[in-house]
Amino acid sequence: MNMSTTFGSGEVLLWIFEIFMFIIWFWLLITIFGDLFRDHEMSGVAKAIWVVVVVIAPFLGILVYLIVRGGGMAQRANASMQDMQRQFDAQVRAAAGPTQSPADQIASAKSLLDAGTIDQSEFDRLKAKALS
Repeated sequence: MNMSTTFGSGEVLLWIFEIFMFIIWFWLLITIFGDLFRDHEMSGVAKAIWVVVVVIAPFLGILVYLIVRGGGMAQRANASMQDMQRQFDAQVRAAAGPTQSPADQIASAKSLLDAGTIDQSEFDRLKAKALS
């Protein structure tokens, strides 16, 4: 079969449309399964029923899921992202260590100056940084 005849009859455009629809369908499956397993209020039995419905009748299952539970999907995704952000912030704070007050920073710098580890100009720079 000649490529120009195939393109001329619209088969290439139909093939591109089919690929596009498959990608959208697959993305919706991933989104729905992510929403199902993200929802902590739904029982395991209800989750299993939704999984079976979506696997057995994928197009109808996706459509029904979006109609029945679509309104809460954004809320559950937002709550999950906020929870992840809180966990990340807590991990960063733990890795950064305890914060020192300006008086503590100046005292630490003074002890380094007294020990001879830093000179007067370095102490003045650290003191100005702590006070700013």
